Amino acid sequence: MLRVRGLISVSSLFAGIASAAAQTEPAPPAPDSTLPGITVTATKMDEERSAILPSLGATKYDFSRTAIQNTPQGENAPLNQVLLRAPGVVQDGFGQVHVRGDHGSLQYRLDGVQLPEGLALFSQILSPRFANSISLLTGALPAQYGLRTAGVVDIGVKSGTTNPGAEASLMGGSYNWVQPSAQYGGRSGNIDYFAVGQYVSNGIGIENPTPTWSPIHDDTNQWYALAKVTAIVDESTRLSFIGGGANARYQIPNNINQVPNFTVLGNSTWDSSILDQRQWESTYFGIASLQKTYADFNMQLSGFARYSQLNYQPDAIGDLLYNGFAPWAQRTSFATGVQGDASWKLAPKHTLRGGFLAQRERVTSFAQANTLPLVPDPADPDAPAIPGDQPFGLTDSSDLTGWTYSVYLQDEWKVLPTLTVNAGLRFDAITSPVSENQLSPRVNVVWEPTPEITLRAGYARYFVPAPLNQVSVAALAARAGTVAAPEVLTNDPVRAERSDNIDVGLTVKPVDGLTVGFSGFYKWAEKYIDKGQFGAPIFQTAFNYSNAQVRGFELFANYDKGPWSLYANLAWSQVNSINITSSQFNFEQAELDFIASNWIFADHNQSWTGSAGAAYVFNMETDWATRVSADVLYGNGLRQTIVTPNDAALPAYATLNLSVTQRLPINGSKGTNVRFDAVNVTDGQYQLRTGTGVGVGAPQFGMRRAFFVTLSQKF
Repeated sequence: MLRVRGLISVSSLFAGIASAAAQTEPAPPAPDSTLPGITVTATKMDEERSAILPSLGATKYDFSRTAIQNTPQGENAPLNQVLLRAPGVVQDGFGQVHVRGDHGSLQYRLDGVQLPEGLALFSQILSPRFANSISLLTGALPAQYGLRTAGVVDIGVKSGTTNPGAEASLMGGSYNWVQPSAQYGGRSGNIDYFAVGQYVSNGIGIENPTPTWSPIHDDTNQWYALAKVTAIVDESTRLSFIGGGANARYQIPNNINQVPNFTVLGNSTWDSSILDQRQWESTYFGIASLQKTYADFNMQLSGFARYSQLNYQPDAIGDLLYNGFAPWAQRTSFATGVQGDASWKLAPKHTLRGGFLAQRERVTSFAQANTLPLVPDPADPDAPAIPGDQPFGLTDSSDLTGWTYSVYLQDEWKVLPTLTVNAGLRFDAITSPVSENQLSPRVNVVWEPTPEITLRAGYARYFVPAPLNQVSVAALAARAGTVAAPEVLTNDPVRAERSDNIDVGLTVKPVDGLTVGFSGFYKWAEKYIDKGQFGAPIFQTAFNYSNAQVRGFELFANYDKGPWSLYANLAWSQVNSINITSSQFNFEQAELDFIASNWIFADHNQSWTGSAGAAYVFNMETDWATRVSADVLYGNGLRQTIVTPNDAALPAYATLNLSVTQRLPINGSKGTNVRFDAVNVTDGQYQLRTGTGVGVGAPQFGMRRAFFVTLSQKF
């Protein structure tokens, strides 16, 4: 594979554990000896694709398949749990993660092709089970990366060559957790094929709003699937198709002992533990790609599509009693587009890269809702109106269509054998409720004075439009005269965020097996995009702050040698913002007035974040190898509101996780493994959200102690 200078990688953090995995998992069968040319060509095409989309000068964290296996629950874990093992990745509720002070703004790619943003909030659409490798790119990104710039999660999808044969597994454990999965891959002539699917059922689909071990009304059923077919046309041409989907049903967990805010049909009492709110999320996607190489020219042209749908069913009476609004709602998003990327080695010291993206998205929303009217106070007709108790219906709908256009060009210049400069320009434009565009310069400098030392510095101008499916479309006029009418009637459109970003870094390898590194970053943003969860249905709504500052640093160290693997990450960041300038109707006037003239912490700000892990392999050279590993995640708390918006941090927390994997060399078996995982071993009660803060909708606690056993079998 292409080795790109200037990358800070955590693949070595898991290398020692990887060696353990090699002992606890059977090696894949050797490629078909009758088709050596196909394997060589496929490997060469993978290398050429990497050359088209390098990450020169960015900060890159790599997770190999064995690193994924070393995450608690392994391939059965949600994708966010893998990403939390990278420096500076912050844990939030609903399975969300924040990278370098941004709320979302993560870009997901499959084999280098960008997927459009979807609607799912609770669901992890992409599973680690799909991945042959996962990379997280942050920092000053080269010009080929735009639109979603907090981080780029690039997933190298498994294939029949890397995963031949069949494999089945079953994980069961706490919270009535049942998770079967199956995969199959192989080759037929020039065709490579791979398919994988899994089903998940448990009693903790969404974070518990209470500190108890078992949540109330929190069952979920989910399925995920992906298939990949690749055809080698000739030694320089490859066609591929990736298709997948996910479907999930969630019960919204209940918070006990809540007092109703309204009276409905004469009833003002209700047991909040019996509320029955539900949400369904589904996503389907497809990517078709043509890759072509000729001498020093490489290109990949792809067409993509993604459809997603979200449905919310309220508790007909309970939603009215507690919220005064009960919507039966549906929102859909359908995005299609084309992406092209190419590289050309123009001269020994210059490599040109360029590409484009064009995307069309249509978002439709429809809700039939019941609410309560505001009626004259019978005791004082001249007093302000009060809520009535006779519900009536209203309809809320919208239909938005948006286009996105992007083009970039950059030059990688080898100034000296130890010095590389990568400079480029990117142009992005959107037409949707608001039409905007920007020309964005990028430059990265990487210096390697010795093989053991790498220094880098980069600057990037970013243009980040709000996802169209997160643009507020509430019909404020239809809610006038009801308890659902907002206090603030202003609803200025969400604008694209524009920011200047600086990133510096240093990596040193002082002795064999030891790597230490540092990365520092600063961001100044105009129209900074944040996101909030405001009522039901439960999805994110984007809004702008007029300005924001993000600053921070990351430290990491790891040691990998022999049976030992040790790593540790520590990161600090601070996000301050001021003056909400769009979607104002979601907030109270007093909140808007305070933020208009005072810098506040963003609700997703967590100052200190850390992770550490260790692994040791017993009987490393035998068929009975046993891998024992442990890791710790630390956070000093997201923000909450006590007196003024986001004025306090939640208490700090740390969770300890343990894993043991044992290979069983059974005669006639292609590979049998038994795995045991213990999550949050100390059973710590830690709160992610209190339900207060700017754009925060509900209290959420992290999962309590849980145990899981996995049996996997290869055929």
